[in-house]
Amino acid sequence: MTLQLVQVNFKAGDDSALGRFWAQALGWDVSSEGPGVTNLEPVGFDWPDPSAVCVDLVRVPDPETVRYRVHLELATTSEAHRAELVARLKELGAKTVDKGRDDAPFTMLADPEGNVFGVLEPRELSARTPGPSRPWSSNARTRGPWSGSGARRSTGPSTN
Repeated sequence: MTLQLVQVNFKAGDDSALGRFWAQALGWDVSSEGPGVTNLEPVGFDWPDPSAVCVDLVRVPDPETVRYRVHLELATTSEAHRAELVARLKELGAKTVDKGRDDAPFTMLADPEGNVFGVLEPRELSARTPGPSRPWSSNARTRGPWSGSGARRSTGPSTN
């Protein structure tokens, strides 16, 4: 039997505001199981359906002390889709983190609380890995900006 990832949990200073950002960014539904917990799930999702990974945002009083331990990567279907998505995310409150190289296969952004994420260039689905687990790359060493791909790592907000 294969293990199935069904949920990711993020800590947030303001779970409701960050939940609204990510729900609008992903086009997902928002719910809550109580104060301080915001749940995000694909539209029409019925827990515990293993066909999707849900996101929970949990309010914590502690400021983030370790940066970039986890980040999301969003796949795109075309260069036009990538440009539209980056523009829409910026309208929702995302900020450019590091411009990087002009030929980098991703755009690094940060959500309103400073959590980084990548908007990836369009790529074919991996023939070696079934399912949506690696939609961007067919080579484990080129999954993204922090996976050992040789791409320049971001060290914080852009200074230019």
